[in-house]
Amino acid sequence: MNTKLTLTIDKSVIKQAKAYAEQQGRSLSAVVENYLKAVIKKEEVASKDDELPPIVKSLKGAFKMSPDFDYEEELNKIREERYQKYISNENQ
Repeated sequence: MNTKLTLTIDKSVIKQAKAYAEQQGRSLSAVVENYLKAVIKKEEVASKDDELPPIVKSLKGAFKMSPDFDYEEELNKIREERYQKYISNENQ
């Protein structure tokens, strides 16, 4: 359900916003609504991030994986290396 909203905004901002909306082929109302939705969504994500421990927050985004990275294959390699070390230590 749409509801009318009255805002008080500087004339120059309104003029620029209308021009932007026209360039995008959208109404000013649609631009404002989508902006508000984005702000709300960003706040929801931020509140979820606040629940993370500080150490996890500090690591977020630090690791960039290549698109062809195979987690299972890498995990198997690590297990195999550990197993080989275990076997060689027993044989000594």
